[in-house]
Amino acid sequence: MNPVLVYGYGTSLSVRDNCLILREGRFEPFAFNMASRWKVREPKMFRFRPRHIPFDSIVNVGDSGYVSFAAIHWCSLHDLPIYFLDYDGSLVSSILPPQPIRTDVRRTQLEAYLNDERRVEIAREFVDVKLDRSAQILNWLREKYDIEKEFRSFGKERLGLGRAKTVNEIRTVEGQCANHYWTSFAKDVPRKLEFKSRRIRNSRPNNASDPVNLLLNYGYAFLQSCVRRAINSTGLDAGVGFLHEDKAATTPLVYDFQEPFRWLIDYTVLGMVESKAFKWGRGGDFYFSEDFDLRFKPPMLDRYLNLLRQTFNSGVMYRGDRVKWDTLIGLKVQEFARYLVGKAEGFDLKSPAPILERSDTRDLRKRILSLSASEARRRGIGKSSLHYLRNHARGRKSFKIYKPVLEKLCNR
Repeated sequence: MNPVLVYGYGTSLSVRDNCLILREGRFEPFAFNMASRWKVREPKMFRFRPRHIPFDSIVNVGDSGYVSFAAIHWCSLHDLPIYFLDYDGSLVSSILPPQPIRTDVRRTQLEAYLNDERRVEIAREFVDVKLDRSAQILNWLREKYDIEKEFRSFGKERLGLGRAKTVNEIRTVEGQCANHYWTSFAKDVPRKLEFKSRRIRNSRPNNASDPVNLLLNYGYAFLQSCVRRAINSTGLDAGVGFLHEDKAATTPLVYDFQEPFRWLIDYTVLGMVESKAFKWGRGGDFYFSEDFDLRFKPPMLDRYLNLLRQTFNSGVMYRGDRVKWDTLIGLKVQEFARYLVGKAEGFDLKSPAPILERSDTRDLRKRILSLSASEARRRGIGKSSLHYLRNHARGRKSFKIYKPVLEKLCNR
């Protein structure tokens, strides 16, 4: 995952002298360009020579500007999709490279959809792996927060997935588990960030009013872009899904394949919350528009995209090789297509599983708070270091930046 992000009013994409010219628009109000005090975030401008573009997609945030026919043709020849996001993080539209014609894949996909037994089997697989990843996130949270009640309730509701006989029953189990998951998620978020739930009571479902929901919205939009590209390159029909409804102007299969990988976004956002990677409130990294829509200030959106890049590009071992998570999404979509046409007996979304580690567990915090000054000296921990650790043990910050001291503490 390596998109180029452009933002603002009047963004343009054109071709001049055989080169792709990408110009970012202006920001309004201008004061929201500030990356830090007395430092202004200037609009971006790119010029890409043919066959010399270092990005794999273009993401535009905003509803003002233009894309020329020549630019669409240039991007198509370079296998470069263009995605358009609204300010609330929803994916409005996309311009994708030509899709390969795979009548065998589409025919078998439709046959599987029309076969009730097979559709339930596929839908169950998508939800099963989503709940498996959600359980990993909850276990990761349990090491630091008291969510035992929610974790047990999540596990109890999850047992219903094996008994579900219809797609609607599968969705019901997913929804019940999601309630406990987001309750646990909220316990990691300080009250001042005003995150209470993913259920937003508003005529516009993506219209977030707190920074955590806005981060999640944008993250899921980037994930959706990655999944769309994988499905488009495989020849599958994005309009024929197995878990989600096939409503007009929607892409149910994209939503299906998002489920096993939503944890990537949740994990990134939780890390940002714990490390205090953004500021909320007056003079912070977000602002409300004249229509009271919450939006990112441009520098904050740039930082968030960099963190998403790090998450999606992090390596995982799969079949003896180290692959990136965004590459793995493409591989799993290909495996699913092979399963549909009968070239594979099944499709496995659970493998490989991520490894989520902590260096700030509840047990470690208790040990730090009970550590005497004399014992700390014996372990080679100075007075100032001990003071630092105690302050962090009482608060919510991560200990990762103080790893050498932690190693001395953990080596008994």
